[in-house]
Amino acid sequence: MIQNIFNKCYDYYEKIEGDQMNIEIICVGKLKEKYLKQGIAEYIKRLGNYAQVKIFEVPDEATAESMSDNEIQLVLNKEAEKISARIDANRKVIVLAIEGKLITSEELANTLENYATYGHSKVTFIIGGSLGLAEELKQRADLSVSFGRITLPHQLMRLVLVEQIYRAFRIIN
Repeated sequence: MIQNIFNKCYDYYEKIEGDQMNIEIICVGKLKEKYLKQGIAEYIKRLGNYAQVKIFEVPDEATAESMSDNEIQLVLNKEAEKISARIDANRKVIVLAIEGKLITSEELANTLENYATYGHSKVTFIIGGSLGLAEELKQRADLSVSFGRITLPHQLMRLVLVEQIYRAFRIIN
């Protein structure tokens, strides 16, 4: 009897360890800088032991130097439509927003670990374009996080995010 219970527990934990998290990162705009691509590729390679990571780019909308509030909102809404089309309904969504909750690497690790523990192994991170994210995307998110109150170029934020996801898995493991 005890052996049967042990075997069932072992089978369960073996199955869990074999299941990797599935992480998607949806970004606005195309990444052009070779050094950023190389850094991101390195962290995605390292993450291969812990999670499946895919990055999806959606085209950014043209912006002008000076835009009215209505024009900005129109751009944000168009980008939000493209992003929303990529999000599966069964995924946890984390948006990166300067006004989001300031978190530490350990808190990100705890968040990802809790998602996996409670059956949410599919997570989508969203990085907006140069104007940020539409309010509807922020409302759709399960979590809005900030990596600081400074503004980083959204292309550089990709590298920072992938590194922090890697660091989170190193903390978990």
